[in-house]
Amino acid sequence: MQETVIKIDNLKKRYRLGLIGSGTLTEDLQSWWARVCKKEDPNIKIGTQISDAKGFWALNGINLEVKRGETLGIIGANGAGKSTLLKILSRVTAPTEGEVRIKGRISSMLEVGTGFHGELTGRENIYLNGAILGMSRKEVDKKIEDIIEFSECRKFIDTPVKRYSSGMYVKLAFAVAAHLDSEILVMDEVLAVGDMKFQEKCLGKMGDVADKEGRTVLYVSHNMSTIQQLCSRCIVLDKGRIIYDGNVEEAIRIYMGTVEQSPVKIDLAGLSRSEEHAGRVAFMQELELLDKQDSVCARNEKLNFRLRYTVEQENLQMYIRIILRYADGTPVSMVTTGETFSGRVGKEEKVVFSLDTEYIVPGKYTMSIILYEVNQFGTYRNCDGVKDAYCFEIQEDKEYAHKMDWSHRYWGHVALKELEVISRS
Repeated sequence: MQETVIKIDNLKKRYRLGLIGSGTLTEDLQSWWARVCKKEDPNIKIGTQISDAKGFWALNGINLEVKRGETLGIIGANGAGKSTLLKILSRVTAPTEGEVRIKGRISSMLEVGTGFHGELTGRENIYLNGAILGMSRKEVDKKIEDIIEFSECRKFIDTPVKRYSSGMYVKLAFAVAAHLDSEILVMDEVLAVGDMKFQEKCLGKMGDVADKEGRTVLYVSHNMSTIQQLCSRCIVLDKGRIIYDGNVEEAIRIYMGTVEQSPVKIDLAGLSRSEEHAGRVAFMQELELLDKQDSVCARNEKLNFRLRYTVEQENLQMYIRIILRYADGTPVSMVTTGETFSGRVGKEEKVVFSLDTEYIVPGKYTMSIILYEVNQFGTYRNCDGVKDAYCFEIQEDKEYAHKMDWSHRYWGHVALKELEVISRS
């Protein structure tokens, strides 16, 4: 029987919104002592619940056991509590309630550059991370060549890491975490920055860590294909609770069921922009699905959208680019407008466009929307863009393909027209 290396009992974590402490050291100490003694907080007003508007439960009653050598996937929507759980396991933050018991050393990579000191070189940071794990210099010496070789950063290994690109940070940080002597490896969306070749290399190494070295891996990702490829077990978090623990395929199906369709009208102005899409010469304000009561549609139905936007530059001739992804993050297709449109500085403009869903099979999809221009030299420039701005669902069509249930994993997300029989003999 496999040994349990992580045991979590009734784990809870509460954050207070908009506040750092309670205002005085005395009150903070009183609240802390009340939690230690499992008594009521003396600083909470009478009749006020702990889940009031001033705070929320990032984790709310997590119970979990992880065995040695398991590769556990952790999935869920943004804000479900995935990163908070890993931070508690990595001792970055403390739980509000509950108990976590860990057997073995943990090596974690929660974000780019975690555990690195910017003024130290890559080589010095390797020794620093080894020391944090309790390894001696001689032990790190045995690993350092493998780490440098795997990281592909040999040329820059004696350069301060503050000069590294985000990709170099990830490569070195992953190499350090995967090669140093730790029994448990914790990874949170670590492959989002590295290039495709390095991602494949990392996935292979993580598989070896669990299968060949017998180490335990906890892996958080929104990329369902890597969860399928790497994990032997998966949990789904939703609003701070585990709603499923077990088979990977079933976990992914349940996770995609938690992805909510967008309302008919959404405020794009309040959504974040990545540096890649923030052109700062146009700004999308609002996207509205026309002639429908909700964002659920039938197969072959055209979706008509009205986009409200403003421009910051005169004579800006723009196109719309739509990128469709399945609910698990798999790219499905890309489509653009054939004609340009423009706007007047200081005026809110509107453009209506149509998205044809004829060849898309039933399921939930997210839609990224990007405004871009092409100059006379054929160079593209993004004017504004929001990733996964809109989510819609295409309903099952029981008359399609002899009433077969569509399997996205094996057949993809595009339904071609029926085969035509040319001749018979």
